[in-house]
Amino acid sequence: MSGAHVQDVTTATFQKEVIEASAEVPVLVDFWAPWCGPCRSLGPVLEKLADEFDGQVRVAKVNSDENIDIARQYNVRSIPDVRAFRNGREVGAFMGALPERQVRGFIDNLLDAERLDRAEALIAQKRYDEAEALLKPLENSLDFQTRVAALKQALAFACAGGSEKDLQARVSTHPDDLDARLALAGAFASRKAWPEAMDQLLEIIRRNKDWKDGEAKRQLLNVFNLAADPSLVSEYRRKLASAIY
Repeated sequence: MSGAHVQDVTTATFQKEVIEASAEVPVLVDFWAPWCGPCRSLGPVLEKLADEFDGQVRVAKVNSDENIDIARQYNVRSIPDVRAFRNGREVGAFMGALPERQVRGFIDNLLDAERLDRAEALIAQKRYDEAEALLKPLENSLDFQTRVAALKQALAFACAGGSEKDLQARVSTHPDDLDARLALAGAFASRKAWPEAMDQLLEIIRRNKDWKDGEAKRQLLNVFNLAADPSLVSEYRRKLASAIY
């Protein structure tokens, strides 16, 4: 073992050095054994990258022969077996002595996911400029394309602002004011009131499905991605189909 960001971990220290430590930065747990040839190849790669990423990730090396209980707990059957932990839970894994390029890609994706989690939290805290700055470098990411698009839409909804009460009054007085309905849907979505947001967008589609070249449908699909509730989304997909056809 070498480097400031790599340490040996045992069953006794796993809770503190992996589960609790992963609340600060992602922790890669390398299950290995001295007799394992591929482990001897992968170990230096992990140590090099841990130093290179300079504290953005940590590596915890677990000798699976000496720490059988923890290896069994995580169902380690073949080594090397690397598990990634963040905020106390497993968030990724790979097996075998992957080349440095692939291990680097694994860590990059782990950190990109971390950035997206941070952006989502910043949107909830109404720190919109900071969230936008985190999302911008990931706009062309193929691995996170759907989530980046969803978070950008959440940011757009949040930035749109507008008084929900005033918008509701406008819609009540003028039911065909589709701009007001769209703004109201955004207001609902900005506070994660997904059914209310979807109801407004569906009503626009029912009144004029081609309004603004299908803007309401596009926004509704964005809300489906944001809601991330399979049963709710399934229900509203059926309603969308009925509204269109």
